[in-house]
Amino acid sequence: MATNKMGLMSAILLGINMILGSGIFLLPGKVSELTGASSLYVYVFVSLLILSIAWCFAQCAALFDRNGGAYLYAKEAFGDFIGFEIGFMRWIAGAMAWASLIVGFVTALSSIWPNALTEPLRGFLILIFLALLILFNMGGTEKLKNINNVVTIAKVLPLLFFVLIGFFYTKGNFQAIDVSLSHLDSISFGNAAIVIFYAFGGFETLVIAAGEIKNPHRNLPIAVMAVISFCSFLYFLIQIIAMEILGPHLAESSIPLADATEQMIGSAGRWIVTLSMIISIGGVNLTASFITPRSGAALAEDGLVPRWIAKNNKAGVPVVAIFLTASLTTIAALSGSFTQLAVISVVSRFVQYGATCLAVFVLYYRNRTTLKMLKKISLVIIPSLSLIGLIWMLFQASSSQLYWGLGALLPGIPIYFFQKRKNNLTLATVSEMGD
Repeated sequence: MATNKMGLMSAILLGINMILGSGIFLLPGKVSELTGASSLYVYVFVSLLILSIAWCFAQCAALFDRNGGAYLYAKEAFGDFIGFEIGFMRWIAGAMAWASLIVGFVTALSSIWPNALTEPLRGFLILIFLALLILFNMGGTEKLKNINNVVTIAKVLPLLFFVLIGFFYTKGNFQAIDVSLSHLDSISFGNAAIVIFYAFGGFETLVIAAGEIKNPHRNLPIAVMAVISFCSFLYFLIQIIAMEILGPHLAESSIPLADATEQMIGSAGRWIVTLSMIISIGGVNLTASFITPRSGAALAEDGLVPRWIAKNNKAGVPVVAIFLTASLTTIAALSGSFTQLAVISVVSRFVQYGATCLAVFVLYYRNRTTLKMLKKISLVIIPSLSLIGLIWMLFQASSSQLYWGLGALLPGIPIYFFQKRKNNLTLATVSEMGD
């Protein structure tokens, strides 16, 4: 049995690594295009919503010390079927998202090596990169933790460097920014909110690996809130500085951080940001390779899919779940069709978040007699506000986004009832043998 687990700082770095992907490098331009200088208000709104949702995850995380995340909370609160649906969707959607991240890494690599996108080299690079990620995972949590820590620090430092030099570099654009709400309509606000919300996606994966973290009852709630607070503040600062340096041209930029850094320190700045983007996407891939298989392992541990999927090696690594997930990811990555996968991931996150917010009510209601009054009030108000915000966000999604996102729930239904019937037959056989 492996004893090496992540401490608090490693858990925080894992969460930061999962959030800070390609979005941080592309986000400022897209949001500015939708809402202009008023984008700062959208950042504040989404950051507060994400913080409230993260608080709900933190409350649930404090009750458990095993892998599972949103699946585990939904299962314990609402039963096996709802829990399975949440967990199965998280596993499959996670594998598809991992596939898109691998292709995203090769695409980012093409910015300095154009031939990377030509076949068959593209397919070869996908397979090599995926094999390296599997190899890193086979070494266990300790080795992966060390790699993750280095990668996270390597991609956070250039972003902090961007913020630092941005404060000392003045072009006068920031003084002319109009942050009034007069030209901000509900449609553009909603569209920008979805874009920013998507950029925060990934924090929930931290609680999936609760069993890999030391003292999760204490460390997970702290890690979740620390990760969201740090990323919220960093996103806000980057948006302000990008607005200050690029001014009205920010909305026209497809790679705003690279453009802004080039304007500040020349062509070397563009190279710094480009390399940071490659490291960033590579780091998210590393975290996805660690987290996603454990979604399947958590289902197997509870018998909701075949239990052999949860089998560990000597290093405590769920090898079967890793190879199954990697196989699905390989097929998706080589197919190259990922547009709908990104859409599905947005709405599927709303479902997972909503289920966790509702689970707070149920899980803590069972222990209401031991709670202080202030805690009881917060356990009602914060999840309620989170649910209102999530429902509003759902109404901002298009009908096709809702269709594909909620449609991801359907394949799990026959699998659940087939496995349940199989488990019942096994129990009946064991009972007869005992008689």
